[in-house]
Amino acid sequence: MAVVLNSGLLLLLWRWLQPRLAEPLLGRWLLPLLALKVLACAIATYFIGGDPQYYLTWSRAFNQQLWAEPGAWLRTLAADEFHFGGLHLVFHGFSNTLFFIKLLSGVQLAANGSAFLTGLYCSLFCFVACWELVRAVARAWPATPAGAMLIGFLAWPSVVYWTSGITKECLLVGSGAAVVALVVGWLYGGRPVRLATLGLAILLAGLHFQMRFFFAGLLLAALSGLGLLRVAERLLGGLRRWLAVLLMAGWLLGGAWVLGEISPVFSLNKFTSRLLINYHTLQQKSAHGPHLEYPNLQPTGESLLQHTPQAVAAALSRPWPWEGSSPLYVAAGLENLLLLVLLLWAAAETVRGRPGRLPFAVVVALLAYCLLLAALLGLSTPNLGTLNRYRVALLPYLLWLALQHPGAARWLRRLGM
Repeated sequence: MAVVLNSGLLLLLWRWLQPRLAEPLLGRWLLPLLALKVLACAIATYFIGGDPQYYLTWSRAFNQQLWAEPGAWLRTLAADEFHFGGLHLVFHGFSNTLFFIKLLSGVQLAANGSAFLTGLYCSLFCFVACWELVRAVARAWPATPAGAMLIGFLAWPSVVYWTSGITKECLLVGSGAAVVALVVGWLYGGRPVRLATLGLAILLAGLHFQMRFFFAGLLLAALSGLGLLRVAERLLGGLRRWLAVLLMAGWLLGGAWVLGEISPVFSLNKFTSRLLINYHTLQQKSAHGPHLEYPNLQPTGESLLQHTPQAVAAALSRPWPWEGSSPLYVAAGLENLLLLVLLLWAAAETVRGRPGRLPFAVVVALLAYCLLLAALLGLSTPNLGTLNRYRVALLPYLLWLALQHPGAARWLRRLGM
Protein backbone atom coordinates (compact mmCIF):
# COMPACT_ATOMS: atom_id res chain seq x y z
CA MET A 1 0.00 0.00 0.00
CA ALA A 2 2.84 2.41 0.80
CA VAL A 3 4.39 1.83 -2.64
CA VAL A 4 1.07 2.42 -4.41
CA LEU A 5 0.22 5.54 -2.39
CA ASN A 6 3.68 7.09 -2.75
CA SER A 7 3.67 6.41 -6.49
CA GLY A 8 0.25 8.03 -6.83
CA LEU A 9 1.26 11.06 -4.76
CA LEU A 10 4.49 11.44 -6.74
CA LEU A 11 2.46 11.41 -9.96
CA LEU A 12 0.11 14.07 -8.58
CA LEU A 13 3.08 16.23 -7.60
CA TRP A 14 4.57 15.90 -11.08
CA ARG A 15 1.25 16.82 -12.73
CA TRP A 16 1.05 19.84 -10.43
CA LEU A 17 4.63 20.89 -11.18
CA GLN A 18 4.58 20.71 -14.98
CA PRO A 19 2.33 23.68 -15.85
CA ARG A 20 3.74 25.82 -13.05
CA LEU A 21 7.33 25.37 -14.18
CA ALA A 22 6.38 26.94 -17.51
CA GLU A 23 4.98 30.13 -15.93
CA PRO A 24 7.07 33.28 -16.58
CA LEU A 25 8.96 34.72 -13.59
CA LEU A 26 7.46 32.40 -10.97
CA GLY A 27 8.41 29.19 -12.78
CA ARG A 28 12.15 29.75 -12.44
CA TRP A 29 11.85 29.86 -8.64
CA LEU A 30 9.67 26.79 -8.20
CA LEU A 31 12.32 24.06 -8.16
CA PRO A 32 14.92 25.99 -6.09
CA LEU A 33 12.35 26.84 -3.42
CA LEU A 34 10.95 23.32 -3.47
CA ALA A 35 14.48 21.96 -3.04
CA LEU A 36 14.97 24.32 -0.09
CA LYS A 37 11.77 23.00 1.51
CA VAL A 38 12.79 19.36 1.00
CA LEU A 39 16.27 20.07 2.39
CA ALA A 40 14.79 21.76 5.46
CA CYS A 41 12.47 18.77 5.94
CA ALA A 42 15.38 16.34 5.66
CA ILE A 43 17.38 18.25 8.29
CA ALA A 44 14.39 18.58 10.62
CA THR A 45 13.55 14.87 10.47
CA TYR A 46 17.19 13.74 10.70
CA PHE A 47 17.62 15.66 13.95
CA ILE A 48 14.11 14.87 15.11
CA GLY A 49 13.27 15.28 18.78
CA GLY A 50 10.86 16.96 21.15
CA ASP A 51 7.34 17.50 19.86
CA PRO A 52 7.92 16.08 16.34
CA GLN A 53 9.26 12.84 17.81
CA TYR A 54 6.25 12.69 20.13
CA TYR A 55 3.82 13.16 17.23
CA LEU A 56 5.63 10.54 15.13
CA THR A 57 5.75 7.93 17.89
CA TRP A 58 2.05 8.16 18.67
CA SER A 59 1.02 8.34 15.02
CA ARG A 60 2.83 5.05 14.45
CA ALA A 61 0.90 3.53 17.36
CA PHE A 62 -2.39 4.83 15.97
CA ASN A 63 -1.51 3.37 12.57
CA GLN A 64 -0.76 0.00 14.15
CA GLN A 65 -4.24 0.07 15.66
CA LEU A 66 -5.67 0.86 12.22
CA TRP A 67 -4.16 -2.32 10.78
CA ALA A 68 -4.93 -4.52 13.78
CA GLU A 69 -8.36 -3.18 14.78
CA PRO A 70 -9.87 -0.89 12.10
CA GLY A 71 -13.14 -0.57 14.00
CA ALA A 72 -11.35 0.54 17.16
CA TRP A 73 -9.30 3.03 15.13
CA LEU A 74 -12.49 4.56 13.72
CA ARG A 75 -13.90 4.90 17.23
CA THR A 76 -10.63 6.48 18.36
CA LEU A 77 -10.97 9.14 15.64
CA ALA A 78 -14.14 10.38 17.32
CA ALA A 79 -12.80 10.07 20.87
CA ASP A 80 -10.37 11.91 23.15
CA GLU A 81 -8.66 8.70 24.25
CA PHE A 82 -6.39 6.06 22.69
CA HIS A 83 -5.91 2.58 24.11
CA PHE A 84 -4.05 -0.13 22.21
CA GLY A 85 -1.34 -2.67 22.88
CA GLY A 86 -0.74 -1.49 26.42
CA LEU A 87 -0.41 2.14 25.29
CA HIS A 88 -2.74 4.81 26.63
CA LEU A 89 -3.14 8.44 25.61
CA VAL A 90 -5.91 10.52 27.19
CA PHE A 91 -6.89 14.14 26.56
CA HIS A 92 -9.68 16.00 28.33
CA GLY A 93 -11.67 17.87 25.70
CA PHE A 94 -10.47 19.01 22.31
CA SER A 95 -6.72 18.91 21.66
CA ASN A 96 -5.04 20.03 18.46
CA THR A 97 -2.16 17.71 19.39
CA LEU A 98 -4.45 14.67 19.37
CA PHE A 99 -6.09 15.85 16.14
CA PHE A 100 -2.67 16.21 14.51
CA ILE A 101 -1.63 12.72 15.62
CA LYS A 102 -4.84 11.27 14.15
CA LEU A 103 -4.10 12.93 10.81
CA LEU A 104 -0.55 11.63 10.87
CA SER A 105 -1.79 8.09 11.52
CA GLY A 106 -3.45 8.28 8.09
CA VAL A 107 -0.27 9.73 6.56
CA GLN A 108 1.53 6.65 7.90
CA LEU A 109 -0.28 4.55 5.28
CA ALA A 110 2.11 6.12 2.78
CA ALA A 111 5.01 6.99 5.11
CA ASN A 112 5.11 3.45 6.59
CA GLY A 113 6.75 4.74 9.77
CA SER A 114 9.37 6.89 8.00
CA ALA A 115 10.03 10.20 9.75
CA PHE A 116 11.26 11.78 6.51
CA LEU A 117 8.23 10.78 4.45
CA THR A 118 5.86 11.84 7.23
CA GLY A 119 7.54 15.24 7.42
CA LEU A 120 7.77 15.48 3.64
CA TYR A 121 4.01 15.17 3.16
CA CYS A 122 3.38 17.82 5.81
CA SER A 123 5.99 20.09 4.22
CA LEU A 124 4.67 19.58 0.68
CA PHE A 125 1.13 20.41 1.77
CA CYS A 126 2.37 23.74 3.12
CA PHE A 127 4.55 24.41 0.07
CA VAL A 128 1.82 23.70 -2.48
CA ALA A 129 -0.73 25.82 -0.59
CA CYS A 130 1.68 28.77 -0.28
CA TRP A 131 2.65 28.52 -3.94
CA GLU A 132 -1.01 28.62 -4.96
CA LEU A 133 -1.42 31.78 -2.90
CA VAL A 134 1.59 33.32 -4.67
CA ARG A 135 -0.02 32.48 -8.02
CA ALA A 136 -3.41 33.85 -6.98
CA VAL A 137 -1.85 37.16 -5.92
CA ALA A 138 0.23 37.37 -9.10
CA ARG A 139 -2.92 36.89 -11.21
CA ALA A 140 -5.04 39.35 -9.23
CA TRP A 141 -2.40 42.12 -8.95
CA PRO A 142 0.32 41.63 -11.60
CA ALA A 143 1.73 45.11 -10.87
CA THR A 144 2.70 44.11 -7.30
CA PRO A 145 6.07 42.42 -6.69
CA ALA A 146 5.71 38.63 -6.73
CA GLY A 147 9.02 38.41 -4.90
CA ALA A 148 7.38 39.75 -1.74
CA MET A 149 5.24 36.63 -1.60
CA LEU A 150 8.09 34.29 -2.51
CA ILE A 151 10.28 35.64 0.28
CA GLY A 152 7.55 35.87 2.90
CA PHE A 153 5.98 32.45 2.41
CA LEU A 154 8.73 30.31 0.90
CA ALA A 155 12.18 31.74 1.60
CA TRP A 156 12.18 33.57 4.95
CA PRO A 157 14.41 31.47 7.27
CA SER A 158 12.14 31.03 10.30
CA VAL A 159 9.09 30.39 8.12
CA VAL A 160 10.94 27.68 6.18
CA TYR A 161 12.36 26.24 9.41
CA TRP A 162 9.10 25.97 11.33
CA THR A 163 6.97 24.82 8.40
CA SER A 164 9.23 21.91 7.48
CA GLY A 165 9.06 18.43 8.95
CA ILE A 166 6.50 17.09 11.39
CA THR A 167 5.07 20.32 12.80
CA LYS A 168 1.59 21.71 13.30
CA GLU A 169 2.78 24.90 11.61
CA CYS A 170 2.95 23.04 8.27
CA LEU A 171 -0.80 22.49 8.35
CA LEU A 172 -1.59 25.80 10.06
CA VAL A 173 0.27 28.02 7.59
CA GLY A 174 -0.64 25.85 4.61
CA SER A 175 -4.37 25.76 5.31
CA GLY A 176 -4.44 29.49 6.02
CA ALA A 177 -2.58 30.31 2.80
CA ALA A 178 -4.93 28.09 0.78
CA VAL A 179 -8.01 29.83 2.21
CA VAL A 180 -6.52 33.26 1.47
CA ALA A 181 -5.72 32.13 -2.10
CA LEU A 182 -9.35 31.12 -2.68
CA VAL A 183 -10.69 34.37 -1.21
CA VAL A 184 -8.30 36.49 -3.31
CA GLY A 185 -9.44 34.61 -6.42
CA TRP A 186 -13.10 35.20 -5.60
CA LEU A 187 -12.86 38.85 -4.58
CA TYR A 188 -10.18 40.15 -6.97
CA GLY A 189 -9.27 37.44 -9.47
CA GLY A 190 -12.63 37.15 -11.16
CA ARG A 191 -13.03 33.48 -10.24
CA PRO A 192 -16.63 32.29 -9.71
CA VAL A 193 -17.65 30.78 -6.37
CA ARG A 194 -18.32 27.18 -7.37
CA LEU A 195 -19.72 24.50 -5.08
CA ALA A 196 -16.49 22.46 -5.26
CA THR A 197 -14.20 25.37 -4.35
CA LEU A 198 -16.60 26.51 -1.62
CA GLY A 199 -16.52 23.02 -0.13
CA LEU A 200 -12.72 23.03 -0.34
CA ALA A 201 -12.59 26.40 1.42
CA ILE A 202 -14.81 25.10 4.24
CA LEU A 203 -12.64 21.99 4.60
CA LEU A 204 -9.43 24.05 4.71
CA ALA A 205 -10.94 26.56 7.15
CA GLY A 206 -11.96 23.65 9.36
CA LEU A 207 -8.40 22.32 9.29
CA HIS A 208 -7.11 25.80 10.14
CA PHE A 209 -9.47 25.96 13.14
CA GLN A 210 -8.41 22.51 14.30
CA MET A 211 -4.75 23.49 14.27
CA ARG A 212 -5.12 26.70 16.32
CA PHE A 213 -8.53 28.07 17.12
CA PHE A 214 -7.76 31.71 17.90
CA PHE A 215 -5.32 32.08 15.00
CA ALA A 216 -7.97 30.84 12.58
CA GLY A 217 -10.64 33.03 14.12
CA LEU A 218 -8.55 36.16 13.55
CA LEU A 219 -7.67 35.22 9.96
CA LEU A 220 -11.24 34.37 8.97
CA ALA A 221 -12.53 37.52 10.68
CA ALA A 222 -10.07 39.62 8.66
CA LEU A 223 -11.01 37.83 5.42
CA SER A 224 -14.73 38.25 6.05
CA GLY A 225 -14.05 41.93 6.78
CA LEU A 226 -12.23 42.14 3.45
CA GLY A 227 -15.32 40.69 1.78
CA LEU A 228 -17.41 43.40 3.44
CA LEU A 229 -15.07 46.12 2.18
CA ARG A 230 -15.15 44.66 -1.32
CA VAL A 231 -18.96 44.69 -1.35
CA ALA A 232 -18.99 48.27 -0.03
CA GLU A 233 -16.53 49.32 -2.76
CA ARG A 234 -18.79 47.92 -5.48
CA LEU A 235 -21.98 49.38 -4.01
CA LEU A 236 -20.52 52.85 -3.44
CA GLY A 237 -18.31 52.92 -6.54
CA GLY A 238 -15.23 53.27 -4.35
CA LEU A 239 -14.33 53.57 -0.69
CA ARG A 240 -12.52 56.28 1.22
CA ARG A 241 -9.57 55.01 3.23
CA TRP A 242 -10.86 56.32 6.53
CA LEU A 243 -14.19 54.62 5.88
CA ALA A 244 -12.45 51.32 5.06
CA VAL A 245 -10.59 51.47 8.39
CA LEU A 246 -13.79 52.27 10.29
CA LEU A 247 -15.72 49.47 8.60
CA MET A 248 -13.00 46.92 9.36
CA ALA A 249 -12.72 48.06 12.99
CA GLY A 250 -16.51 47.99 13.41
CA TRP A 251 -16.72 44.55 11.81
CA LEU A 252 -14.06 43.06 14.10
CA LEU A 253 -15.32 44.70 17.29
CA GLY A 254 -18.94 43.94 16.47
CA GLY A 255 -18.11 40.34 15.68
CA ALA A 256 -16.26 39.93 18.98
CA TRP A 257 -19.22 41.41 20.88
CA VAL A 258 -21.75 39.15 19.12
CA LEU A 259 -19.66 36.04 19.83
CA GLY A 260 -19.41 37.04 23.48
CA GLU A 261 -23.18 37.36 23.67
CA ILE A 262 -23.75 34.02 21.95
CA SER A 263 -21.46 31.96 24.17
CA PRO A 264 -19.58 32.66 27.42
CA VAL A 265 -16.61 30.83 25.87
CA PHE A 266 -16.00 33.94 23.74
CA SER A 267 -16.69 36.49 26.48
CA LEU A 268 -14.03 39.06 27.44
CA ASN A 269 -13.70 37.66 30.97
CA LYS A 270 -13.14 34.13 29.66
CA PHE A 271 -10.64 35.35 27.08
CA THR A 272 -8.60 37.47 29.51
CA SER A 273 -8.50 34.76 32.19
CA ARG A 274 -7.43 32.11 29.66
CA LEU A 275 -4.74 34.43 28.31
CA LEU A 276 -3.37 35.10 31.79
CA ILE A 277 -3.29 31.37 32.57
CA ASN A 278 -1.27 30.72 29.41
CA TYR A 279 1.05 33.61 30.22
CA HIS A 280 1.80 32.48 33.79
CA THR A 281 2.16 28.81 32.81
CA LEU A 282 4.74 29.54 30.11
CA GLN A 283 6.47 32.14 32.24
CA GLN A 284 7.11 29.59 34.99
CA LYS A 285 8.55 27.15 32.46
CA SER A 286 10.78 29.88 31.00
CA ALA A 287 12.08 31.33 34.26
CA HIS A 288 15.68 30.20 33.61
CA GLY A 289 15.85 31.43 30.03
CA PRO A 290 15.12 34.62 28.07
CA HIS A 291 11.44 35.49 28.27
CA LEU A 292 8.94 38.35 28.31
CA GLU A 293 7.70 39.86 31.55
CA TYR A 294 4.61 41.95 32.27
CA PRO A 295 4.65 42.49 36.06
CA ASN A 296 1.46 44.58 36.07
CA LEU A 297 -0.60 42.52 33.64
CA GLN A 298 -4.12 41.92 34.97
CA PRO A 299 -7.07 39.88 33.59
CA THR A 300 -8.97 42.98 32.45
CA GLY A 301 -9.58 44.51 29.06
CA GLU A 302 -8.03 47.80 30.16
CA SER A 303 -4.82 46.09 31.29
CA LEU A 304 -4.55 44.12 28.04
CA LEU A 305 -4.93 47.31 26.00
CA GLN A 306 -2.24 49.05 28.04
CA HIS A 307 0.21 46.21 27.42
CA THR A 308 -0.70 45.66 23.76
CA PRO A 309 1.91 48.04 22.21
CA GLN A 310 4.66 46.39 24.24
CA ALA A 311 3.36 42.93 23.31
CA VAL A 312 3.24 43.72 19.57
CA ALA A 313 6.76 45.15 19.66
CA ALA A 314 8.04 42.08 21.52
CA ALA A 315 6.34 39.65 19.14
CA LEU A 316 8.01 41.33 16.16
CA SER A 317 11.47 41.98 17.61
CA ARG A 318 12.38 39.40 20.25
CA PRO A 319 14.69 37.63 20.78
CA TRP A 320 17.63 39.93 20.18
CA PRO A 321 20.88 38.34 18.92
CA TRP A 322 22.52 38.60 22.36
CA GLU A 323 19.65 36.84 24.17
CA GLY A 324 20.02 33.13 24.82
CA SER A 325 23.11 30.97 24.48
CA SER A 326 22.16 28.67 21.60
CA PRO A 327 22.95 29.29 17.89
CA LEU A 328 19.19 29.21 17.16
CA TYR A 329 18.63 32.23 19.41
CA VAL A 330 21.44 34.11 17.67
CA ALA A 331 20.01 33.25 14.23
CA ALA A 332 16.51 34.29 15.34
CA GLY A 333 17.89 37.56 16.71
CA LEU A 334 19.73 38.39 13.47
CA GLU A 335 16.58 37.63 11.51
CA ASN A 336 14.62 39.97 13.78
CA LEU A 337 17.09 42.78 13.10
CA LEU A 338 16.58 42.28 9.37
CA LEU A 339 12.82 42.23 9.86
CA LEU A 340 12.93 45.53 11.77
CA VAL A 341 15.00 47.10 8.98
CA LEU A 342 12.42 46.02 6.40
CA LEU A 343 9.52 47.28 8.52
CA LEU A 344 11.18 50.66 9.12
CA TRP A 345 11.97 50.92 5.40
CA ALA A 346 8.34 50.18 4.54
CA ALA A 347 7.11 52.71 7.11
CA ALA A 348 9.40 55.41 5.71
CA GLU A 349 8.24 54.73 2.14
CA THR A 350 4.60 54.83 3.24
CA VAL A 351 5.11 58.21 4.93
CA ARG A 352 6.59 59.45 1.65
CA GLY A 353 3.40 58.39 -0.12
CA ARG A 354 4.88 55.31 -1.82
CA PRO A 355 3.24 52.33 -0.07
CA GLY A 356 2.89 50.14 -3.18
CA ARG A 357 0.03 49.04 -5.42
CA LEU A 358 -1.75 46.51 -3.25
CA PRO A 359 -5.42 47.54 -2.77
CA PHE A 360 -5.92 49.49 0.44
CA ALA A 361 -8.72 47.17 1.62
CA VAL A 362 -6.32 44.20 1.40
CA VAL A 363 -3.68 46.12 3.34
CA VAL A 364 -6.22 46.96 6.07
CA ALA A 365 -7.35 43.33 6.38
CA LEU A 366 -3.84 41.86 6.47
CA LEU A 367 -2.53 44.52 8.82
CA ALA A 368 -5.45 43.97 11.21
CA TYR A 369 -4.74 40.24 11.25
CA CYS A 370 -1.00 40.71 11.81
CA LEU A 371 -1.34 43.27 14.60
CA LEU A 372 -4.11 41.44 16.45
CA LEU A 373 -2.27 38.12 16.29
CA ALA A 374 1.01 39.78 17.30
CA ALA A 375 -0.75 41.28 20.33
CA LEU A 376 -2.30 37.92 21.23
CA LEU A 377 1.05 36.13 20.94
CA GLY A 378 3.02 38.81 22.74
CA LEU A 379 0.62 38.80 25.68
CA SER A 380 0.15 35.05 26.03
CA THR A 381 3.54 33.61 25.02
CA PRO A 382 6.44 34.86 27.17
CA ASN A 383 8.76 32.02 26.08
CA LEU A 384 10.82 33.49 23.23
CA GLY A 385 11.41 30.18 21.48
CA THR A 386 7.71 29.37 21.43
CA LEU A 387 6.93 32.93 20.39
CA ASN A 388 9.32 32.65 17.43
CA ARG A 389 7.55 29.46 16.31
CA TYR A 390 3.99 30.69 16.78
CA ARG A 391 4.51 33.95 14.92
CA VAL A 392 5.19 32.18 11.60
CA ALA A 393 1.39 32.28 11.23
CA LEU A 394 1.58 36.07 10.73
CA LEU A 395 5.15 36.64 9.53
CA PRO A 396 4.58 35.79 5.82
CA TYR A 397 1.67 38.24 5.60
CA LEU A 398 3.66 40.96 7.35
CA LEU A 399 6.57 40.49 4.94
CA TRP A 400 4.12 40.52 2.02
CA LEU A 401 3.02 43.99 3.16
CA ALA A 402 6.51 45.24 4.04
CA LEU A 403 7.96 44.44 0.59
CA GLN A 404 5.24 46.13 -1.50
CA HIS A 405 6.75 49.60 -1.92
CA PRO A 406 8.67 50.62 -5.07
CA GLY A 407 12.06 50.51 -3.34
CA ALA A 408 11.60 46.90 -2.32
CA ALA A 409 10.14 46.07 -5.75
CA ARG A 410 13.32 47.38 -7.44
CA TRP A 411 15.50 45.32 -5.08
CA LEU A 412 13.44 42.21 -5.77
CA ARG A 413 13.67 42.74 -9.54
CA ARG A 414 17.45 42.78 -9.25
CA LEU A 415 17.19 39.33 -7.66
CA GLY A 416 15.09 38.14 -10.57
CA MET A 417 11.87 38.18 -8.55
